[in-house]
Amino acid sequence: MRITGGFAAGRSLRVPKGYAVRPTPDLVKQAIFNRLGSAIIGADVLELFAGSGALGLECLSRGAARVVAVEKVPSHAAVIRQNLLATGLPADPYELRVQDVFVALARLRQARRRFQFVFADPPFGEKNLDRRSQSPSQALLDHPDLPGLLQPDGLLILGHSKRDTLTAPATWREVRVLRHGDSTIRFLVKAAGA
Repeated sequence: MRITGGFAAGRSLRVPKGYAVRPTPDLVKQAIFNRLGSAIIGADVLELFAGSGALGLECLSRGAARVVAVEKVPSHAAVIRQNLLATGLPADPYELRVQDVFVALARLRQARRRFQFVFADPPFGEKNLDRRSQSPSQALLDHPDLPGLLQPDGLLILGHSKRDTLTAPATWREVRVLRHGDSTIRFLVKAAGA
């Protein structure tokens, strides 16, 4: 796995050991950032379920102004710190919060933080054709603090398994979907009046 564009393009990234981390594939990252283009330059970015930090570091490499990454597992956070060093990217605009994502959402909202982009590619949920999803991706969509963390023109980029059927609450409007293998990436904005 590597950085696919920007200042640190081509730099390799480590992935935490074990099955708990499923890094976003390079081809999926490239597809996401091809869609975003230069909009990432100067943006404030939040990466949830950071794992290896790949999405947030990609943003920093491509010119994001600030990145906040949230990862609750200390050993995974240690790998993220190693990856930041290995890329040669500046440490000052990168904030790593070692805490549960849903705790972080509430605290960031209390601190009145706002982001242009929120990236989340959490662990995949189970297949759920005949019931509402119980996955972390669905929990993010349902979380009351998440819409308030986006700037008015902000974008949520949310990954999930193609077998995990999500239900978007009325607070969200889907603007694009990318599919690659078992991964589905949804681009969502806040619905009018949300």
